[in-house]
Amino acid sequence: MSGMPPPPTVIALVGAESTGKTRLGTELAAHLRGRGLSAALVPEWLREWCDQAGRTPRADEQAAIAREQARRIEQAGTEIVVADTTPLMTAVYSDMLFGDTSLHGFALARQKGYALTLVMGLDLPWVADGLQRDGPQVREPVDALLRAALEQAGILYQVIYGSGPERLHHALKAMDGLIGMASGRPPAALRQPPAPTDDTWVWVCDKCSDPGCEHRLFTGLMNSRAAGRSSA
Repeated sequence: MSGMPPPPTVIALVGAESTGKTRLGTELAAHLRGRGLSAALVPEWLREWCDQAGRTPRADEQAAIAREQARRIEQAGTEIVVADTTPLMTAVYSDMLFGDTSLHGFALARQKGYALTLVMGLDLPWVADGLQRDGPQVREPVDALLRAALEQAGILYQVIYGSGPERLHHALKAMDGLIGMASGRPPAALRQPPAPTDDTWVWVCDKCSDPGCEHRLFTGLMNSRAAGRSSA
């Protein structure tokens, strides 16, 4: 419809608990704004919900939490949105904790509309964080359920490893083509200026050991999105 702003370019950060989503999301949004881009961070609504309620949600409260997370992402009001988790994580935890898979359809439909999905690697140490965290023993099962859901839905994703500046640098590398299209600026101009000492970047692929495999898939995704926008 003419006159309506285009939908935001959403960078979705997903992953098990204590894998650095919040820190990376904050750093990404600040970095993009520092490069003159219209970018916002959408925090995790579940964290606010638990703080307000003083408890974790019941099974019957999961759907409303997923819908509210989606609404906040959609109404962020900036060209680029960095989402510190998405409804998909609510669906994954509902599956693991309650055996409820009913939220997957809604969550995956939203996830498919996001421009890029970054899955947090399990290389960071687990840190306690009040009501929200169940313990380090849940990270691998959650990670497995998350990747399975993404793969079954045909949603491409990148796994982000590293700590501190290295993690941010790897995320910015994964975003090169996408943010270049969104901003019309050379991708290299958007990266963290001082790259980490170890500048080796590996495109992680769960199905084979060929680092070029996922790079080709990602490039194909970016090309198809560019073609779709130009024909809209």
